[in-house]
Amino acid sequence: MRKVITYGTFDLLHYGHINLLKRAKEQGDYLIVALSTDEFNRGKGKECYFPYEVRKQLLEAIRYVDLVIPETCWEQKIEDVKEFKVDVFVMGDDWKGKFDFLKDYCEVLYLPRTPEISTTKIKHDLENQEKADGKA
Repeated sequence: MRKVITYGTFDLLHYGHINLLKRAKEQGDYLIVALSTDEFNRGKGKECYFPYEVRKQLLEAIRYVDLVIPETCWEQKIEDVKEFKVDVFVMGDDWKGKFDFLKDYCEVLYLPRTPEISTTKIKHDLENQEKADGKA
């Protein structure tokens, strides 16, 4: 069995996330998603709209995802790859080169993002819509 792992926050789940998860699953037989915890995100200066447990439930409902584990720190990736016997590490190409150190443990693959969508764009659009509605 070929195991694949990816990492992310997956807040405000959208079709760009689904595209990434689908393409990640195509790299193997079993997809593990390491989901950033609320505490880890706060340490990165990020606040999620949905709490960890809700984001986990959403990911578990997606047919491409076989297992969701918590991501609690940057340093856990090597241990996760070893513990789960991962063959392929997948991330969006906006992270290209940043996880090449994992090549000693598994294949590292950076997949193209879905260019027209992101959680940041959704938040920005909602904020602009709220401002426009306030002026109406």
